Amino acid sequence: MKKKKWLVGGVVVLLVSFYSLFTVRNLFTPRGFAADKDKRPLIVAHRGGAELGQENTLSCIELGIAAGADMVEIDVHYTKDNHIVVMHDTTVDRTTNGKGEISAMTLAQVRELRIKDASGNITGDLVPTLDEVMELVQGRVKLLIEVKPAGIKYEGIEQALMDTIHKYDAQSWVVVQSFDDAILEKLHAISPAQRLEKLFIFRFPGVPLVFDGNVTAFSFEKYSYISSFNIHYSAASQSLINEIHRHGKEVKIWTVRGPQSTPAVTVDGIITDRPDLWR
Repeated sequence: MKKKKWLVGGVVVLLVSFYSLFTVRNLFTPRGFAADKDKRPLIVAHRGGAELGQENTLSCIELGIAAGADMVEIDVHYTKDNHIVVMHDTTVDRTTNGKGEISAMTLAQVRELRIKDASGNITGDLVPTLDEVMELVQGRVKLLIEVKPAGIKYEGIEQALMDTIHKYDAQSWVVVQSFDDAILEKLHAISPAQRLEKLFIFRFPGVPLVFDGNVTAFSFEKYSYISSFNIHYSAASQSLINEIHRHGKEVKIWTVRGPQSTPAVTVDGIITDRPDLWR
């Protein structure tokens, strides 16, 4: 047992060391986003525009759209009775006046709750369903849906998600992203034409591995069906971005604030809590 603890501790130290390397290097990267004059990056309102309102709510999404976002990003989970709802966490504890795992709740139970604001005050906002978000944004902006792994496997969520996308004839304006390879692979098997994007935090230097919550094998052949790699901004070096572009893939960086605090790199998309600062 003691040996196992030492091993786990060593892996954690190694991961922290690698991430610290990228973070320290990023401190010396010139600031001030360097947009390609011929191609403006897509501005994506993270969680609807999380600094503009209560994250992942319909009212916040409205604010993100009003701020000029090209695309809205949301997170989805699956209820006990097989409904897709929009929330970042696996539980309702942090953002609502209730408690509990979403996977153990029915849609009716989730809809009884009210969203809290940043000060903990109860608002009139409800936890949205994916259908409500689709109806709100269609014809206005694109939608980036993140399927959260978070240690919970929602049996059937991939099929339910694709059914919803097809119901709204939305494959041209909906994109799905995840950290979890199994989720991405299942989505691709269900609907090969669906645009999918791979999230990861950083790539290990010199070895074909990325850190996406786990240490995961990386190759462009493995991710041939992926359209964009979405990387934490502190680990998105221009050399990595150039390599990804050479393989015909796009790059988005997350989660940045305003242009002046963002590394001077050339990317295809900016995922931000403050889309207004990019307009």
